[in-house]
Parts: sequence; C-alpha cells; structure tokens
Amino acid sequence: MAKRIIIFLVCLLLLVGILAGIKTQQVRKMIAAGKQVHQPPAIVTTAKVGREIWQKKLTTVGSLSAVKGVTVAAELSGKVVKIDFTSGKAVQKGELLLRLDTSTEEAQLRAARANVTLAAINRKRAGELVKKNSMSRAKLDSADALYQEAVAKVDEIRAVIEKKTIRAPFSGRLGIRLVNTGQVLAEGDAIVALQRLNPIFVDFSLPQQDLSSLEPGLVVETRTDVLPQKVIVGKITAINPGVDPQNRNIKVRATLNNPAEKLRPGMFVKVTVLLPEKNSVLVIPATSILYAPFGDSVFVVEKKSEISSAKSGLVLRQQVVRTGRTRGDFIAITSGLKEGDTVVTTGVFKFRNGQPALVDNRLSPKFSKQPVLKNE
Repeated sequence: MAKRIIIFLVCLLLLVGILAGIKTQQVRKMIAAGKQVHQPPAIVTTAKVGREIWQKKLTTVGSLSAVKGVTVAAELSGKVVKIDFTSGKAVQKGELLLRLDTSTEEAQLRAARANVTLAAINRKRAGELVKKNSMSRAKLDSADALYQEAVAKVDEIRAVIEKKTIRAPFSGRLGIRLVNTGQVLAEGDAIVALQRLNPIFVDFSLPQQDLSSLEPGLVVETRTDVLPQKVIVGKITAINPGVDPQNRNIKVRATLNNPAEKLRPGMFVKVTVLLPEKNSVLVIPATSILYAPFGDSVFVVEKKSEISSAKSGLVLRQQVVRTGRTRGDFIAITSGLKEGDTVVTTGVFKFRNGQPALVDNRLSPKFSKQPVLKNE
C-alpha cells in the first residue's frame, strides 16, 4: 500500500513539473515577443517655453455708475399741460422738459405786479412829501416796506411758476417718460430719469492687502460683453478712505471715457488695474499643465537616440513644475522648466512618461494673452 502511494506521488510530481516547464516556456516566449513590439509614437502638439515681461495686475469685477444721475421729479403738485421731451433724447442743461398748470399763479402774478406799481407810486409820493416836511419819516419807511413786500410777493409767485416749469438740471441723456399730458402730479412724483453717460464711473472692490499698491492715476482696463472686442481704458480717480469691516475690501472708483455711450450705469464689467511693477517670467500655454493632487506637471519633448523604433527619435518626459499667475491662455512657470524647452500643449491627460512622440502642430490651437469669445 505504501509503495503504491509513493509511486502515485512521484507520478504526480513529474506531471506538475512537466506542466510547470511548459508554462514557463510559454511565459518566456510571451516576454520575448513583447520585447519585440514597440508602442507607436503619440502624436502631440507642442510649444516652446518663452520668456516675457509681464506687468503686475490686479483683476476683479466692477459695476458702472453715472457721473451724474437723477430721477427728475415734480417739486410741486399740479396738472401736466405740456411735455417737451422725448424718451431717450440727449438734452442740455436748462432745456425745458415739462410744464405744470400755472394759470392760477400767472393771475396772482399780474395782481402782485399791480401792487408793486401802486407801492412804488406811494413810496415816491411819500418821499416827495418828506422832502417838503409834509409827512413824517416813519410814514416813508412804512411806504418803502410795503413796496419791498410787494416785490417779494412777485418773486415768490415767479418762483412757484419756475418750479412748475421743469428743466434739465444738467446735460445728459433722458430715460423713459413716466408721465402723460393731463396727469395730475403730486409733490415728488417721478417724471423721467436723467443720466450723464460720458464720462462714466466704474466702481469695484479689492482686498485690503492690495491697498499699498493702489494710488490715484493708475491705469485701469475694463472689458464687457457689450463690446467684446474692445478694451476701455481709464484711470483711478478715487480710493475710499476706509475698509469695509464686513469683507475687509476697499472700494475704488475709476473714470472711463464713453463718447459713444455704449456703456450704461448698472452694467457688469471685468476690471484690470495695471501696477507699475514688471517681472520677467517663463510662460507656456495653460493647457500644457496636468493638474494632480501630488503636484502639477508638464510633458517635455526630448530627443532620445536610443529609441530606434520611433522615427522622430522623440520621447515624452513628465516634469513636475510650479505655476504662477495666468494671463489669458498662458501661465507663468516659476520652477521646473527653462527657456527653450518644448512642452506638449494639448491632450496631456492621455500621455505617459517615456512614451515615444511625433510632433504635428497643424491642429495646434492659437493661444492669446487676451482671448475673446466670438459671438455665434
């Protein structure tokens, strides 16, 4: 019985050894075949690492507001008898906008003028009598006071008529008319909005740590989707003396020229403050960066003569970098690259370190420091 078991175990070991030998030979053949196969080179688009002078900038968002803006309203109550303006029209200071009914005041004015005439005659007569010593000086003073009172009454009625004659308080552009002829207005009722649009203010906020860099006169560039192809340039004209305790931001105001009046109060704009400081930086397209939790990296294209199977003799090397500020489609590199290096610009997520490469820039996108979205 023991002899049979021993013979069975020996046969089993021989069988296992034969199978293991066969499997080993198969694995060796597969490894040898794998060594003979080379991965085809990856087709990449590239760009050179360049050096540029970048001016330091502060970017934020702001809102436009009129240099002068008011809602013209009725100062006194009355019925509208004449509207002398058109919605959206540009007007000059003092131009007539609207008249309220002043028939009662005009009648009162005529009576007041008659009283002035009478008071003037009485004052003159009293003066002559005083010279002849036929009247006391006190009566002359009384006549003079009555004359002054009559003149003041005329001025009062004229002021009422003037207040019911609404004129533009300054030059600007009118909004939409809010009243109609025949409408009875109460004191304070709105008539029309009036805004001066050229120049125009842009108000924005910046963190308190930027306060030391700000000063009146610094150049400000603004962009808006209303004029996507244009950069509107202005200057800082005012800096708020206090910091907002809620968000620790400081409010800044710049003035922009707006001759075509395309910019309107309330619009949202992107604001860039140009600071005097300028730095020399290495830049590459921002699409070259492969972002990862362990660190950002790029793929550098290098020549490798030992890669005989790659026709171009190029290979990709993954390089860890540190990034700085961005400017449009470009990003600054503070370490990891040197000027003149060639980096992959698109599709970096699909490549690996050591992969053969073939450069083809025919489909490479155009990169700009001031990209603009084209309207469809």
